[in-house]
Amino acid sequence: MSKKRKIITSIILAIIIILIGAITWLILWGNDIIAKITGGQGNILDLITFTEPTYEHLKTDENGRTNILAFGTSGYNMEGEEGNGVHDGAQLTDSIMVISLNQDTGDIAMLSLPRDLKASPTCTATGKINEVYWCNNMEGDDEKAGAEALVEEVGSILDIDFQYYAHLNWSSLIQIVNTLGGITVTLDEDIEDYLYTGAVFEAGKEYTIDGDQALGLARARHGTASGDFSRGASQQKILIGIKDKIFEKQLSLTDLIGLANTLGDNLRTNFNVEEIKSFAHLASEFNFDAMRQVSLIEPEMLVTTGEINGISYVLPVGGAGYYTRIQNYIAKMLSNNPSVYEDATILILNGTETPGLASTEQQTLEEAGYENITIDDAPTGDYKGEYTLYSLSDEKPATKKALESQYSLTAQSADTIPEGIPTDYDFVIIIGNKDDTD
Repeated sequence: MSKKRKIITSIILAIIIILIGAITWLILWGNDIIAKITGGQGNILDLITFTEPTYEHLKTDENGRTNILAFGTSGYNMEGEEGNGVHDGAQLTDSIMVISLNQDTGDIAMLSLPRDLKASPTCTATGKINEVYWCNNMEGDDEKAGAEALVEEVGSILDIDFQYYAHLNWSSLIQIVNTLGGITVTLDEDIEDYLYTGAVFEAGKEYTIDGDQALGLARARHGTASGDFSRGASQQKILIGIKDKIFEKQLSLTDLIGLANTLGDNLRTNFNVEEIKSFAHLASEFNFDAMRQVSLIEPEMLVTTGEINGISYVLPVGGAGYYTRIQNYIAKMLSNNPSVYEDATILILNGTETPGLASTEQQTLEEAGYENITIDDAPTGDYKGEYTLYSLSDEKPATKKALESQYSLTAQSADTIPEGIPTDYDFVIIIGNKDDTD
């Protein structure tokens, strides 16, 4: 072999060795990331497919909804370190969110719980919900026990069956948002927290914020209209901003590695790898602009503030431990029937000479889960077509879509409704003569 060929062969061998080393490092690094995030439920090879990807259906409750408890702690890592040491409150859950979705309809709802909500007795005399995770994971070495205890407590309070949880270290927001090059948020209320977090935002104005600003906003409860409730709403806006940026931005390899490192160090879930892939696919398909933000203070005040033994709490309006009104409201808001959670009113009018048609139609809709239905005879007139649907409100889009699907037609606007028809309903359905379609 000539000297030149030996040199070329040596170079090729060196490249091969480097590639093998790089691939080995990537697999080991990837496996470590996946193991951390999923609690050992999979490896990096499970994320790689050379065929058309398939997505398994996520677990659901008895109503067909997938419920995820997302919560955040404030330490710089999962062991609760803050700055030069361990902060006493670093393992308290400053953020507790419920994300509920219907994989078939695309409906998604999000609810934030205040950290000072009175819970079942904990390991301290205080007994607030933000202590539950820490009480069951004091040393930071039993993530599963802490997470499952919080899932059980929140599930008991809201009467919800959770399938998944996701624990994000809120301080990782700085790294995540900066890796994405900033995110865009638009808030629903003014925030003027000059003293504590420096978060100052004007309602309705679009802001592009960096990691430090995102963290400040996520923690801001002073200078707001509703304290912890305002903070919860802001945290929801931040998560949506992160989601939007991930799907809009073409991430470089460096970005992806940085993001994976950050998530590996700061995210823990009980999703397995296949479920993560399915959830990511769903997130890309869902219309988050139509996401419903459920509140415990609007439109109905379900909680209030009060003191017990000199300690300030958020309490159900019925008193400590009385969660029935909250549970009934949550069951309504997490219904798979949009007319239930939008509380739509429906008027069914019989425009024919055949008696009983409106009553029969009411029964059909009630069996489909619709409520708030009124029936009557239509004023004398010539009603053509078996059914005509009128939408009289712009605030019930999901119900409108469902009714259009129910009747296989497009709803007509309020300005086309015949004279004499009541208009103080959200929807009017007129039953006409089936064969008279001219």
